[in-house]
Amino acid sequence: MSVAAIGAKRRDTAFRDALLEGLFKTPKAIAAKFFYDEAGSALFERITVLPEYYPTRTELSILNANIGEIAALIGPDAELVEFGAGSLRKVRILLDALKTPRAYLPIDISGDYLMDVAAVLRDDYPGLRVRPVIADFTRAVALGPSTQGTRAGFFPGSTIGNLSRAEAIGFLRQARQTLNGGSLLIGVDLVKDPAILHAAYNDAEGVTEAFNKNLLLRANREADADFDPDRFAHYACYNPLRQRIEMYLVSLVAQRVCVAGEIASFAEGEAIHTEDSHKYTLDGFRALSAEAGYLQRHVWTDPARLFSVQWLEAA
Repeated sequence: MSVAAIGAKRRDTAFRDALLEGLFKTPKAIAAKFFYDEAGSALFERITVLPEYYPTRTELSILNANIGEIAALIGPDAELVEFGAGSLRKVRILLDALKTPRAYLPIDISGDYLMDVAAVLRDDYPGLRVRPVIADFTRAVALGPSTQGTRAGFFPGSTIGNLSRAEAIGFLRQARQTLNGGSLLIGVDLVKDPAILHAAYNDAEGVTEAFNKNLLLRANREADADFDPDRFAHYACYNPLRQRIEMYLVSLVAQRVCVAGEIASFAEGEAIHTEDSHKYTLDGFRALSAEAGYLQRHVWTDPARLFSVQWLEAA
């Protein structure tokens, strides 16, 4: 068996095991990181260009408008570490603006996608050392000492919003270790009119619904399950008390589903909790990052204050 095949088998097993664990606890839940198989990643790319979905275009506009100041903060000869290898549009803005960047180290659990990203960037930036790291970036990742210059982190897309407060603090602490105390450029979605949030997660074309239901299709493909997606409804709502979008798959009928030889029972109206997307005030995220040992040194927002890009320095 090839190394790639072994890696794929391990990923499939991890998803199956997490799915079984999540379906047999109360309430049922599955981690949002499992959205991003090949089909899920393609659906998410479609979401990012929907008219209702503001985060991607807003973050891009903030990066473009402030890239000179951001590049000066990162400095010359830097190693850039990206937590999660998303769309290349954002990291290209940084790489094009940085002075003699020495290396780019993307960290992601999806090895195949990571290798594709690395190949593209090696062709486009022949003088840049591209070293992909296949790992779960929410856990500690040992990169070794920086070869020369500074090491800075990049965590765009407000992915930190998918983590609970405790998980977010844990991630930031681990990021400090991974970066050897280096600074972190991070995208953080902000608290806003709930109507804007509702539209962003319930788009008219139904792409977010397909993205959510792809978890069930992935279970059928990879975990020998027999989910019928038409028997589940996509449901996303804003919880103002917890300042987060909560996303669910709600069973429309009482049903039994086979998953890897195990039977999971659903009552009518019972839900699988698939994602949280926390929104922050600037003061709220300042307090959270301080608890993790970071100082919120610079904040850039769009004129409507929908989204923020923040520069955190180790305290």
